[in-house]
Amino acid sequence: MRQELLSLPKGLAEDVSRNLVMVAKLIDEDPEQAYGYSRVALRLASRVAAVREAAGFAAYATQRYTEALAEFRASRRMTGSVELWPVMADCERGLGRPERALAMAGEPEVQKLDKAGQVEMRLVAAGARRDMDQLDAAIVTLQSPELASNSVQPWTPRLRYAYADALLAAGREDDAREWFAKTLESDKDGVTDASDRLAELDGVEFVDAVSEDEPDEVDEVDEDELLDQERREIDRPEFDDEADDEAVAEAEAEDDIEDGDDRRDDK
Repeated sequence: MRQELLSLPKGLAEDVSRNLVMVAKLIDEDPEQAYGYSRVALRLASRVAAVREAAGFAAYATQRYTEALAEFRASRRMTGSVELWPVMADCERGLGRPERALAMAGEPEVQKLDKAGQVEMRLVAAGARRDMDQLDAAIVTLQSPELASNSVQPWTPRLRYAYADALLAAGREDDAREWFAKTLESDKDGVTDASDRLAELDGVEFVDAVSEDEPDEVDEVDEDELLDQERREIDRPEFDDEADDEAVAEAEAEDDIEDGDDRRDDK
């Protein structure tokens, strides 16, 4: 990609590069926003294959399959590479054309793919079979040396998971459980939900823990009584202990003076 961007003027290359970086950063967590960045890059440099490819993946992530397929085809014309062949076939599935995906699985381009690409093509073909309600054919499609191998490769968890899921759809629950377990053994990065599928097959239910110490119910308070209490608190003079004693002494002295005045008046 860097080599392709070097063909652009420096300022333009930097702008395109920034947008492509944002596409890569956001495509999993916020595919719609990634799609927006890809459109900017596409407007700036539509003749760069890497830009067309990035735009294709952003469209694919947002299920814009017609657009994604067009971008992948454009990138392939520019580079001559067959690397995108499996995802192009999956776009055909997304467009409701599984028979076209199957036809692509039988094309000579598949033989030019590396091992990872061939496994990906097998997954797409099996998915197309399932789209056509051909479960047994989907299971047979997934049966391969890569599936039987004990060697764990990056594609192993997804391949085993697809096989387990197809077995379960065909009603072969015991076999499905075995392969979900094998998926879990190989899935160190958690790319599948094999553990949840196993738990479901075993009848395990995950329930949110509820605290046994429920909060006590708050007694209802009479609003009028509460207002009267607040008024009393407001009207009550605030004294500290020493000031309170002085106030009492002053009050007693005033009482004595008033008593003396009353006695003089009586005389």
